[in-house]
Amino acid sequence: MVSRRRFLATNATVLAGIALTAGSGSMIASTGTAAASPSGVQWQPGRLLPRFAVPGRLQAGSIAELPGEDQLLLTTLQGIVNRTRPELYFNYDKGDDTADLTWLQDFAGSRWHDDPRTLIDKYAARVAGAILYDPDVPDTINVATTLAGLRNAVVATAEQAETYGLKIVEDLRGRFTGQDKVAIYRWQLDNLWPHCEQRLLTGLPPTRTVAVDGVTWREVARETEQIRDSSNRTTLTLDVSAELGGEAVYVRFADAFGNDGWGASVASVKATADGTVIADFLPDTTEEEEFLFASTSSIGGEQNRFADGGNYWIYRFQPPAGTTELTVTVDIWNQYLITATDTAPTRVEPFPYFRDYVVATKAMLVWLDPNGAPGELLAEIFGSTASTTPYLGWFSNDVAGEWGGVDLAATKRVEVFAADFYANGTVHGGVPAKISSKINTPAPSKPANKIYLTLTFGEGDNIQYCQRHLRELWDNPDRGKVPTNWTISPVLADAGPAIYRYFQQTATDNDLLICGPSGAGYTYPVSWPDSKSLTEYADVTDRYLRETGLDLVYAYSNGDGSIPFTDEVLDIYRTHTGLRGIIQSSGRGGVVTGGELPVIRNFSPAGDAAEFKAGMDEYAAGWDGSAPFFIAGGVNAWNWTPTDVAELGALLADDDRYQVVLGDVFFDLLRQTDDPKPAPAAAATTRRASSSSTGVAVPPHR
Repeated sequence: MVSRRRFLATNATVLAGIALTAGSGSMIASTGTAAASPSGVQWQPGRLLPRFAVPGRLQAGSIAELPGEDQLLLTTLQGIVNRTRPELYFNYDKGDDTADLTWLQDFAGSRWHDDPRTLIDKYAARVAGAILYDPDVPDTINVATTLAGLRNAVVATAEQAETYGLKIVEDLRGRFTGQDKVAIYRWQLDNLWPHCEQRLLTGLPPTRTVAVDGVTWREVARETEQIRDSSNRTTLTLDVSAELGGEAVYVRFADAFGNDGWGASVASVKATADGTVIADFLPDTTEEEEFLFASTSSIGGEQNRFADGGNYWIYRFQPPAGTTELTVTVDIWNQYLITATDTAPTRVEPFPYFRDYVVATKAMLVWLDPNGAPGELLAEIFGSTASTTPYLGWFSNDVAGEWGGVDLAATKRVEVFAADFYANGTVHGGVPAKISSKINTPAPSKPANKIYLTLTFGEGDNIQYCQRHLRELWDNPDRGKVPTNWTISPVLADAGPAIYRYFQQTATDNDLLICGPSGAGYTYPVSWPDSKSLTEYADVTDRYLRETGLDLVYAYSNGDGSIPFTDEVLDIYRTHTGLRGIIQSSGRGGVVTGGELPVIRNFSPAGDAAEFKAGMDEYAAGWDGSAPFFIAGGVNAWNWTPTDVAELGALLADDDRYQVVLGDVFFDLLRQTDDPKPAPAAAATTRRASSSSTGVAVPPHR
């Protein structure tokens, strides 16, 4: 997959009353009336996350078009109000068909506000005042958010506080001037953490980069072939003189083919103005920082910057006045698309998502790279919590941040939940729904000499994916044409029970929900410090699996899947969970072990349905048909849809060697097979951890 930031809004149908009426004990009638819980946020024994009170009549509106400062104020207001009983609900994304609006349609009796800023006056009496952040020190937005939860306040600018007549509870302007983020979050750890909720941690970027409307990009260069092996590596000199005359020149690097995860990759950059070098740097260096204007890209194994799928990065060059020729020379390869403009294409504003949840739970909020000095502080924070404490949000530095962050959390007995774009969590966490604990039991069957294939969409541990992009995929009319496994988080039983129940109730006979990485929270089991703590994680996982009717898991051993599960890890899974089987993410394929708890590595050819089929044919080329052969096909949830799966299914229908089955059937057949065939030695890896031509070929988790 390309990046967890590829969250997409969904244009799905309504929940058909599930959230409000499903299950015994529902406190909301179809008329929209509610019986409020006087206790607000409730932490029940054995739960990873709290439950909120049942929502009352919701006051709703779209904040998607508002300035980031207003979104920040309203989202923190939402956290304070919804802490007692959920009343505020916001649409965060532009367009008429968004995930937030889709789920909102299920709440009978909600009132829509065309300008949700009017709600600030309506609810001003509920808050103690405002925490002012320092616009010149972005990380104070996070410190202010932590303080807002503790002080029952909203986060605001000085101008907003004056406009809305909010008392200034705390003013952070100037307090952290000149301090780096390690010092800022150290102060927070020393002074605020003792007063915060200790049962969870959160991590959000203080700001985000948003596109400016009306910017015109000129195409400068494009790779027209789908090249994934760096065979087109070359030095390109780009003439961007046409963009001279404005304040600066902006050059964007993106993916020419967004469907397979092999976009632009650059290892060096040099800019020359009228023959004079004005920039000369390598990616991921201090020299690059001056020119890196905006980025959702990653750093690869050759110190290359790469951007796959919908990701990109932008360099800003400001040549001397009067320059007539500006060129940019790059060492570049793979599927690049390079464009340029003379207009600042983005702006930076506060990141609003998920702050309602942070404020309502009184959690401490940080944003620390898991490497270097920031990583040392993050490790100290993780280490200050009890075993199996959840960390909700995400990590900086994209892929490297993910792999390093999840690994660091595991070493400190913490599991991770991607939740940084999870919207209205304080509402969804209070909507009652009766989740079925029934385990699907397939009809008994005996293995034949076939190639058994089971197809699995990844990303399901990602709570915001379950709320957003999974719903879009799920409502594709081609879903159900081919047996397909769908990873999902069992901890939605806390974070969004009605969301989970929706997928349960609308699944076809060809849909099977399985647990996302690597159980009750995203983690690398081999990185846990000892068997005792990993056993605690397995025990928590088992409780959630039994509650949500899951008995298969898609699991990571480490970031790129290169480290095998140890016997100790597998024994803990075997003895402390009721799992039927494990699909290990690695991209390489091959049965790891059979027996009572079979483990198989996924195999994930890149490209479209025809390329996927060709990749499997090559992978199974050594199979002689004398015994069953097993392939766990990994489906990239950001690039593929059920339509692609249906196309693959049609290709496989013409090849009688293959039989596509659901995961439960797949593992039952695998368990019955003596000495299942390993992956052929010549099997090719088809996906990567970076745009490097060497190294492990596995994509980032999100």
